[in-house]
Amino acid sequence: MKRYTEPTDKKWFSLEIEEAVRELGGDLETGLPDHEISSRLEQFGPNSLPQGKRKHPLIRFLEHFNDILIYILFAAAVVSAVLGHYLDAGVILLVAVINAVIGYIQENKAEKAIDDLKDLLSPKAQVRRGGSRTEIDADGLVPGDIVLLGAGDRIPADLRIFRADNLKIEESALTGESMPSEKKPEALAAETMLGDRDNMAFSGTTVTSGTGQGIVVATGSHTEIGKINRMMADVEKITTPLLKQTDRFGKTISVVIVSAAMLLYLYGIVIMQYPPVELLMAVIALAVAAIPEGLPAILSIILAVGVRNMAARKATVRNLPSVETLGAVSVICSDKTGTLTKNEMTVRSVIVHDGEFHVSGTGYSPEGDVLVGDDKVDFDREPVLHELIVCGDICNESTLAQLENGSWKVNGDPTEGALIALFQKADIDHTEPPRLSTIPFDSAYKYMATLVASHEPGTNVPGHNVIYIKGAPDRLFDMAQREKSRAGEEPFNRNYWTEKVAELASQGQRVLGMAYKIVDKNVTKIEHEDIHDDIVFLGLAGIIDPPKEEAIEAVRVCKEAGIRVKMITGDHVETAKAIGLELGIGDGKNALQGRDIDAMSDEELLQVVPDIDIFARTSPEHKLELVEALQENGNICAMTGDGVNDAPALRKADVGIAMGIKGTDVTKDAAEVVLVDDNFATIVGAVEEGRRVYDNLKKTILFIL
Repeated sequence: MKRYTEPTDKKWFSLEIEEAVRELGGDLETGLPDHEISSRLEQFGPNSLPQGKRKHPLIRFLEHFNDILIYILFAAAVVSAVLGHYLDAGVILLVAVINAVIGYIQENKAEKAIDDLKDLLSPKAQVRRGGSRTEIDADGLVPGDIVLLGAGDRIPADLRIFRADNLKIEESALTGESMPSEKKPEALAAETMLGDRDNMAFSGTTVTSGTGQGIVVATGSHTEIGKINRMMADVEKITTPLLKQTDRFGKTISVVIVSAAMLLYLYGIVIMQYPPVELLMAVIALAVAAIPEGLPAILSIILAVGVRNMAARKATVRNLPSVETLGAVSVICSDKTGTLTKNEMTVRSVIVHDGEFHVSGTGYSPEGDVLVGDDKVDFDREPVLHELIVCGDICNESTLAQLENGSWKVNGDPTEGALIALFQKADIDHTEPPRLSTIPFDSAYKYMATLVASHEPGTNVPGHNVIYIKGAPDRLFDMAQREKSRAGEEPFNRNYWTEKVAELASQGQRVLGMAYKIVDKNVTKIEHEDIHDDIVFLGLAGIIDPPKEEAIEAVRVCKEAGIRVKMITGDHVETAKAIGLELGIGDGKNALQGRDIDAMSDEELLQVVPDIDIFARTSPEHKLELVEALQENGNICAMTGDGVNDAPALRKADVGIAMGIKGTDVTKDAAEVVLVDDNFATIVGAVEEGRRVYDNLKKTILFIL
C-alpha cells in the first residue's frame, strides 16, 4: 500500500511570519523586485498544474483491443469470413469495435477529471511588486510574492497569511469542513492537520468575506491542489470484478476450445483416418461454433439495461462494468459534508434560563417548528426565547433567497443563514425594528452588535433603544453581568452556561451566544465602548450541518444488505462522531483522526481499518490510503463524495460515486456513477440494481455454456 508523503515540503504554517519571509526572501511592504521575478519563474516554473505525457489517441484506442475475448472474436471473425459467413464476421467485428469505443470514452473521462483541476485555479492575482499594487496573470506568481485578498477572490496559490481582517475562506471542496475557515496570522503547531491550518490559504479556494494578505509559499504542482493532481495521475484504476471474471472466463474457455479441437483433430487423423484438409475445416467450424462470440454483446446489452434502470432511479452510470461492480460492493466509504449531510447549517438547539428547546426542520428552508418536548412552543409564555430568536435575526448581515427549484440559498455566512431560518420558523411577529447602527463581526473581538429602535412592551409609545449582541460564548460570558429569565433579570451564572456550551459541543454543534443591552432612545450610533457594561445574557443557539433524513434510512438498509458504511470526512472529530451516531455509523465514541493515521505503519492501518467506521480530520491523502487499505483487506469498495478532496479516492475505489448537484466537475469526472439527486439513499437502489444485473449475467453465461 502506497503512503503519500511530501518529504521536501516545509511546514510554513508552523513558522512565525518573520521566519517564513526570511526563508522565502520576500518583503511584506514592497513585495519582490522586478529583477527577481524572472529568475524565480525559471527556478520554480509557472504557477500552473503540469500536463502529463499522454499517449497518442490512436494508440490508446488500439490498446482496448488487447483482451483475450477480443482475440477470440477476431479469430472467429477471420474463420467466419474464410467460410463465407460475411454477415457473421461483420457483426463480430462490430461488437469488438463497440467495446473498444466504450473503453476509450471512459479513459478520456478519467483524463478530463485531471484537466478539470486546472479550472479551479484563479486566472488573475492582485499582488504587491516593486512597492506598488498590480494585477497579473496568476500563472506568473512565484514563491515570495505578496498577494492581496478580498471577498469573492479565488486564491491563486498556497499562501501563508500575515494579515487578516475578518478573513473567511470557503475550503469545503478541499478540506471537507462545512463552515468557512476564519483566518488568523499566528503560527501553529507542526502537527496541525490540513483542515485546522488557519494561517494558510490554499489555491482554488474562495474568500467569502473580509480582506487579507499572504505571501506565496507554493505554486503549481507544489500546492495542495497540485498534490491532488499528482495523486490522481498516479492512481492506477483497478479492473472491475466483472472484467476480471470475464478475462478469466475468456482464457479458460479459449484453452478448453483449442485443446478440444486439437484432440479432436488428432483423433480424426489417427483413429478415424479422415482426410486432413476436410478434417481441419470441420474442426475449425466446430471450434468457431463453440466460441461464445455473442458473449461480449450480451454482456453489454445486460449492462446497458442496468444503466437505464439505474438512471430511472437517479443514478447516472458512466462506465458499463460499474453496474455489476455496485452489486458486489461490501463497503461504502462516504464523505460527510453534502453527501450524508445537507451542507446547510441548521439551528438544532436553543437554551435559555428557563429551559431547553429543539428545532425541527433542516437546512435553510423556513419549514419547521420550535419545540419543547414534542409540543410547539407558546411564545407568549417564553419571552426570553422570543427575544433570543429576534436577536439572531437582527444581529445578522446575511439573507435567504428561494431558488426557482424551490430550494433555499444563503447569501452570506451559513451560520447567520441558519439564524434567519430559525426566525422564520418561529411563530412570532416577523416585523423587524429599524436598525440604527452596527458593529460588524470581527475575529479580533468575536462578536457582532446591532442597535435597533424599540418600544415599551404593550404600547405604541417609543421607548428605549436596544443593542443586540451575537458572538462566541466565552466572549459574551466575559461581558455579561446578568441573565434574563421569565421572572426578570438575575445574576449571571457562568458555570451553568459553560456546562451547557460543553454539552452542545459534545453533540457536534457549533455554539453561539446572544445578549442585549438597553440604551437611551437618543443613542443612534454605537462603538465598542458602548457594550462593556450592563450586558444581559439571553442564551445559546446550537448549530449543526444535519444529516439528510433519507440517509439515515439508507444506512440502515445497507447494514441489512451486508454492506458496511464508513464516514471519511475532513470535519472535526466530535462533529463526525455526533453525526455518525445519528446516521447509525459508528458508536459515537470511537473514531480515527488524520494524525492517528500518519502515526500508524501500513500493517497497523490494515488491522484497524475494518473495525473503525468514523475517520475525521482527514486529508485527500488519508482518504486515498483508507480506500487502498480496505481493498487490500479484500473489500469491494465504493467511495462517495462531492469535493476536490474526494477525487483521488473516488478514482481509486472500485466504484466512485459523485454528487451531481453540489459535486465539483473534478469529482464527477473522476467517478463512475453520478447521483442526480445528491441522495445517499440512491446508492442503495443502485446496489440493488447491480445485484440484479449480476444475477442476470450468471444466468446468461450458464445458458450460453
